[in-house]
Amino acid sequence: MTMKLYYSPGACSLSPHIVLNEGGFSFGMEKVDLVSKKTESGADFTAINPKGYVPALVLNDGQVLTEGPAIIQYLADSVPEKKLIPAAGSMERYRVMEWLNFISTELHKGFGPLFNANAPDEWKTVVKAQLLTRINYVGQQLEGKNWLMGTDFTVADAYLFTVLSWANHVGLDLTSVPQITGYLKRVASRPLVQTALKAEGLLD
Repeated sequence: MTMKLYYSPGACSLSPHIVLNEGGFSFGMEKVDLVSKKTESGADFTAINPKGYVPALVLNDGQVLTEGPAIIQYLADSVPEKKLIPAAGSMERYRVMEWLNFISTELHKGFGPLFNANAPDEWKTVVKAQLLTRINYVGQQLEGKNWLMGTDFTVADAYLFTVLSWANHVGLDLTSVPQITGYLKRVASRPLVQTALKAEGLLD
C-alpha cells in the first residue's frame, strides 16, 4: 500500500508534505476538516488519529504515525541519500533535534493564541512580542547560512518554513528580521516546496 498523508491546507502538516516531496516518496493525500473532524471522503478522522489533529501519516504497512517532528524524522531516515537529516547518533543529528524541539515548543505552540478568536488583543500583543524575540534568535543563527544546518536543506527547514509562514495570517510583521524574510523566500522557491504549496491550494 502507498503512504497516505492526512492534512489541512497550510497547517503543520505542510512540513511532512514538503519532506514527502523532497524525499521522492510515492504517497496519497486526504484533506481533513479540523472543525468537523471529517476527512474529504467523509470518514471520521478521529478513527484514524484519536488526537483529532493533523498530520497523520498512514505507513506502507498500515501503521499510523502522528506528530510532525516524528513523521519527518521517520521519512528522512528512510531516504538517507537525500541528506534531509544527519545520521542517527551524530552531533549534527542532535542539532537538528534541538531545532525541531525549539520550533515545536517555542514557535509552533507560540502561534496558538494568535489563531484563537477569543484571546484578548492585549494578550496577542504580548504573544507577538515574545514570538519576535524567538524569531530574532533564529535570524541570528541563520546569519551567513542558507539553511539552519548550513549547506544542506533538512527537515528542520521544512518545519520552520511551515510555522513561520503563519505570520502573514495573524498579522505578525517579520520585516524587522531580514534574515528570516530572505530565508522564507529561499525555501518557497524550492521546486518541490512549490509543488506542495500548489497541491494544498496555497499558490495560484
